[in-house]
Amino acid sequence: MKGILICGHGSRDPEGVDGFKTLVALLQKRYPHRMVDYGFLEFSHPVYAAAVERMYLAGVREITAIPAILFAGGHAKNDIPYEMNTLQSQYKDLKITLGRHIGITPSMLQLAQQLIERSEAAAPALDRKDACLLLVGRGTSDPDANSDVAKMTRMLGEGMGFGFATTAFIGVTQPLLKDLLPVIDHLPYKRIVALPVFLFTGVLLKKIYTQLDEFSNVSDKEIIYTRSFECNELLLQTIDERIREAEEGNPNMNCQLCKYRTQIIGFEEEVGKEQVGHHLAVKGILFEEDEKIGDKTTVLTKVKKILGI
Repeated sequence: MKGILICGHGSRDPEGVDGFKTLVALLQKRYPHRMVDYGFLEFSHPVYAAAVERMYLAGVREITAIPAILFAGGHAKNDIPYEMNTLQSQYKDLKITLGRHIGITPSMLQLAQQLIERSEAAAPALDRKDACLLLVGRGTSDPDANSDVAKMTRMLGEGMGFGFATTAFIGVTQPLLKDLLPVIDHLPYKRIVALPVFLFTGVLLKKIYTQLDEFSNVSDKEIIYTRSFECNELLLQTIDERIREAEEGNPNMNCQLCKYRTQIIGFEEEVGKEQVGHHLAVKGILFEEDEKIGDKTTVLTKVKKILGI
């Protein structure tokens, strides 16, 4: 029996988890002759190990694992492969084939275009040459993954005819959204169209919206923004493509600029670095209903308890 495992990251926001589960439910209908299940890297249940065990007990002996990750940062390059390799070693008669992350595809660009056009339709008419497109990514410690956000910015900005297009991040790398907004404010554009590059809502997406709303209160520019990608047919088509690639034996990532395989300026010491997970201490951690979502003290307390310190 064959199965498909959708590998999510997990979220501290229940709405984000619900969005991911809706995606899985749609894929279950899309692949009725296979077992489609899901797992999370951190903050949510089930973890990957529990999902694989559930599939194995149901009779699945071939699993195609698809990372529901937009860009190839540490989660796609290290954490998920490490988890799948570890699980593969625990089951002698189970084959796990790992596909690649979602990435930039024609379907995902079309989906981004639809989101932008939908937000524009709800605002006063304005020539795009008088607007600045702003893509906001998660931000990672991998310049290759960050460059993909910038690449998407260029493809949408040029393809849709915006007067200017630029990229910001909500964490980890530069430029941060809060730092770039004042810079854009000095540019001669009447509107900022912000596209957060996230699959589903969550703590970080809501943080982006808050920063945009706060900035709109002190800026003369009109600021509009899109929703997350969510469970659109175009996203499902991209996942179909990733499943097909993996099962046809060609799930290869673009590794030409991977900091683990070649010398990238500023990251030379990471060439050949061991492929190991970085989320072992927080894997499976949940937040009780009476705790504040995102409370750093709560996370730290639980990590210390797990590690026995």
